[in-house]
Amino acid sequence: KEILKRRKCALIAAETLGFEWLSSPMLPDNSLDSIPLLKVVKFIEEIKDKVNPDIIYTHSGADLNIDHRVTFEATLTAFRPQPNETWTEIRSFEVPSSSDYGHTSISPSFLPNLYIDISEHWLKKEQSLKAYKSELRESPHSRSLKGIKNLSLLRGNQVGVEMAEAFQIIRKITR
Repeated sequence: KEILKRRKCALIAAETLGFEWLSSPMLPDNSLDSIPLLKVVKFIEEIKDKVNPDIIYTHSGADLNIDHRVTFEATLTAFRPQPNETWTEIRSFEVPSSSDYGHTSISPSFLPNLYIDISEHWLKKEQSLKAYKSELRESPHSRSLKGIKNLSLLRGNQVGVEMAEAFQIIRKITR
């Protein structure tokens, strides 16, 4: 039931942002570590073959959330450098209350080295986040709307723009 609820939220957010989901497997929530990593890798490889992306976005390996860490590892495996690959960059993103709740004793830290100005896009981002009502928390919490906005303001302050999203470039290939 929770998976179907999140899927509905994802469809609403996608509509707000103007894209369509290609596929959405029924994988267990908060227990991706209970299924073989290869199954997740194969799913990502199927999407890779359909889309042939240039830039890949994935969760940070620093996330406390086990599903995010499995997704990160599976993405790096699916996009391992091979002859005839065409993608050029893998970027990881931070997730409030997941990337910031980790600790170096169990995972690396999220260390951004790419900042993208989202000042003109904040209202659309905020609207899409509202689709995930059950995932949002009340302030003061890093996963509240106010907390997410504060993070965007902080990331913007770090690079001299009003609001930004931060990413960590994991691998960049100039072909």
